[in-house]
Amino acid sequence: MKKSIISMLNEISGSGAYLTAFIMVFGAVLFSCAEAPEKTEEPAFRHQVIFDTDANNEIDDQHALAYLLFNGDVFAVEGVTVNATSGPGHGISGHIDGQYDEAKRIMQLCTVFEDIPLYKGANGSFEEIKDHIHEQEFDGHEAVDFIIEQALRDRGQELILLPVGKLTNIALALKKEPAIAENVRIVWLGSNYPRPGEHNQNWDIPSMNYILDEDVPFEMVTVRYGQPSGTTAVRVTQAQILHRMPGKGPRIPEPITGRHGGQFDNWGDYSANLFEWYNMGGDPPSRPLFDQAAVAIVKNPDWAESYEHPAPIYIEGEWVERPDNPRKITIWEWFDIYGIINDFFVTMYNPVIAERP
Repeated sequence: MKKSIISMLNEISGSGAYLTAFIMVFGAVLFSCAEAPEKTEEPAFRHQVIFDTDANNEIDDQHALAYLLFNGDVFAVEGVTVNATSGPGHGISGHIDGQYDEAKRIMQLCTVFEDIPLYKGANGSFEEIKDHIHEQEFDGHEAVDFIIEQALRDRGQELILLPVGKLTNIALALKKEPAIAENVRIVWLGSNYPRPGEHNQNWDIPSMNYILDEDVPFEMVTVRYGQPSGTTAVRVTQAQILHRMPGKGPRIPEPITGRHGGQFDNWGDYSANLFEWYNMGGDPPSRPLFDQAAVAIVKNPDWAESYEHPAPIYIEGEWVERPDNPRKITIWEWFDIYGIINDFFVTMYNPVIAERP
């Protein structure tokens, strides 16, 4: 008959007391190993964002959206909303349906369309819509109501509203439900401040002025056409895109039809196609990625300089300063061109697909 473990240990130790102590210690070790909880990593912080875009306007909106959706380790994307501004040339429709369709293409190519919602916003202007916002349905109600719903959620952090077109959807949401001001941070790609002009601003000045007078965190990521201090300096050449972008991003099983025709099963090929169709400027031919820079400075604030400033107002084509205004806004300028563009290409090579919070 085989000896028991205890009998053998007794023979080895020659002492029951020693044996008892050994068993107690050995048992405690086994118990502690069995009961020790598994170590789990704390979930990384991710900015929670709603991206508001006139996606069919030019070609920087599409690249900003893809950059956002491929930075899933930095951003959790609650949804995408669209608004309507005009599109320059190429027969591009400025209607809200065209904006929706282009945003859908990008989301499909980035493999998120089934998981992250897309809503139509305002086709008209703030002044045209503001007196109808308490009706059940009004121009832009899908996007406006979605923004309000998400901004009122208890999420443990601010909801970043990232408009890269006109501010109509955001202003309507604030007017309809002022309480959201406490829960959001608005980071807007727009204005040539302190100079006049700029497409996003001019397309709906009253919506911008409304937000400038509201007590809500508001940041202007300046454009400043032709100036080295604005996002107009954050440029890529056509040659860079055509060389580096084809094939980048995941491949989708069902190709989509592009804005200018053709079939595409990955974002990189569509990016190259957009640049082939769009007129470049300068020597060598290049194009600013205005909107992508706005996403980038949320990801890394060190890629630009910012300062607080008493909120001005825009009247009759000019900025009017209000130095005694207690309401402050943040102005972004002097962008790290190399850091932003380099990170864009790094992200395109190593995408992390965004999810909802």
